[in-house]
Amino acid sequence: MKASVYCIAKTVEQAEAIVLDLKQQGFSADAISALLPDKRGTKDFAHEHNTKAPEGATTGGVAGLGVGAALGWLAGIGALAIPGVGPFIAAGPIMAALGGAAVGTAAGGVIGALIGMGIPEIEAKRYDDKIRGGNILLSVHTDDGKQKDIAKEVFKRHHADDISSGSEASAK
Repeated sequence: MKASVYCIAKTVEQAEAIVLDLKQQGFSADAISALLPDKRGTKDFAHEHNTKAPEGATTGGVAGLGVGAALGWLAGIGALAIPGVGPFIAAGPIMAALGGAAVGTAAGGVIGALIGMGIPEIEAKRYDDKIRGGNILLSVHTDDGKQKDIAKEVFKRHHADDISSGSEASAK
């Protein structure tokens, strides 16, 4: 059964260690998502990196994003702006989710995308608060119970917070 496992990392260094460990455990770059606040500031975000887009999200280059090699290894990493919420750096399947219709409303941008990825609403709200507080959301998409257990163990080994899992919504 396909499922996702989620956690909160408090620092980029902790997130990097988790991603490297997941990579060593055989998870692919496109199975891992990361979402973190873009702390470069809106002036840099809008002008130097040319990532502000009317539709709310666009992929930028890894250079200058303020993330290390492990997060840079993730699929589709880039900067995005959520109207009314602010700038974020995202990678993996969450980037696609944030680029979809859920971003259309400021209040539901991150929460809507997380719910769309199969996270229960109450947990999505908790994760949204933690991300806005400067933490990093990591998720791993798994194909079976063994992978799910491995991902949870990696999160625990690196002292991640708010570890949870849920079934993924099936695509129609």
